[in-house]
Amino acid sequence: MEEFLADLRDWLRIPSVSSDPNAAAEVRRGAEFCAGLLEKAGLDNVRLVEGPGHPLVVGDWLHAEGKPTLLCYGHYDVQPAEPLELWRTPPFEPTLIGGNLYARGAADDKGLAIILIKAVERYLRAGKPLPVNVKFLIEGEEESGGDHVSLYVAEEAASLRCDAALICDTEMFAPELPTICVGLRGIVYGELIVRTGETDLHSGVYGGTVANAVEAAARILARLKDEQGRIAIDGFDADVEPPSAEEQASWRRLPFDEENYRGAEAKVFALVGDPNQSLFARIWARPALEVHGIGGGFTGQGAKTVIPCEAVVKLSARLAAGQDPARAARLLAGAIAAAAPLGARSEFRVLHMAAASVIDPRNALVREAAAAMQEVFGVATVFTRSGGSIPIVGLFQKHLGVGAVLCGFGLPDDNLHAPNEKVYLPNVARGIEAIARYFERLGAL
Repeated sequence: MEEFLADLRDWLRIPSVSSDPNAAAEVRRGAEFCAGLLEKAGLDNVRLVEGPGHPLVVGDWLHAEGKPTLLCYGHYDVQPAEPLELWRTPPFEPTLIGGNLYARGAADDKGLAIILIKAVERYLRAGKPLPVNVKFLIEGEEESGGDHVSLYVAEEAASLRCDAALICDTEMFAPELPTICVGLRGIVYGELIVRTGETDLHSGVYGGTVANAVEAAARILARLKDEQGRIAIDGFDADVEPPSAEEQASWRRLPFDEENYRGAEAKVFALVGDPNQSLFARIWARPALEVHGIGGGFTGQGAKTVIPCEAVVKLSARLAAGQDPARAARLLAGAIAAAAPLGARSEFRVLHMAAASVIDPRNALVREAAAAMQEVFGVATVFTRSGGSIPIVGLFQKHLGVGAVLCGFGLPDDNLHAPNEKVYLPNVARGIEAIARYFERLGAL
């Protein structure tokens, strides 16, 4: 564990923020370090794959003749650390407090992706063959669109052929409760540009006679959802596939305190959304539309009486199972155009999109993973969905024809994408054990 922890800390020290053009050299350094971990684990054919954007890291071990093949996926890029003033410890200097390791990327995804690498290393460095075949695909743009990996999966489908993808980029439903995620929402992410003219104007001279771009953007956004938070776009949810009654019943059996979720986990004043849908349905099985940021006008210190001529809004729609991302994007763009008030011109640019994905928990490869996790944690594995999106899962389904086994070893309070991100190291250690046992169970089939 000392050697493992040293490897993880060194990887976490690399600020591989893929969305920052100024960090390109650090992102590459993160890829090279990842390749070194694969080589150290004993994998064959380890290399960086160049292409549009940041490099991919690949490797394989294919000597278990007649046994299943798993495609192990992860990402080495991370979210920006800002706002830095909210971190209690330096974001790129991993700090161990109790059993938690704090750093950007600790849980998303370096601290969980390394579980797959170290499970393989557990066999190969000891001179023992793996019970299964493995292929590794670790990307560097998951946090910024994933264009390179999308092209690679489409073009290299034959070389990536496998029985299932194996991913450790989800969380346990609760501490000490082994969890496999069997559903992910899709996403349409884009930006809304609203313009009302060629230049900002003086609010005293022109106020009351010209349109305000920020106000126009707010009016557009207000028409996309009703007061209860439901998406108010005709036909937007027409193709949603509802979860089965059996799955919904299993959700009701989960150990869950809604007030604790509100106050301790989400830390919000109130929970909102469609009152006709359960909380789990709202976050796992229904679409959602959220605004991520608005820019425009003057927001600096002091006063500046200006009427802005342009506003930019970042927003996304999370998609439920059954929804077609292209159709959802068209409907969203059409609703935005129809909502533009007099004097405003709007444009919606799609930055990236991905379909939702669901896998049957009765699938043999999922069932064996659940059994392996139960052996390590000592309690029955539960099956959940996630409100988040892992776009690569949909691409694996589309191009490779396989589902993904999503083994969760993070925790709900790991602060993904937020200050003070952490990973609980005992879960990482048990994760390595569970994945190793999963290999053994599959090899015995």
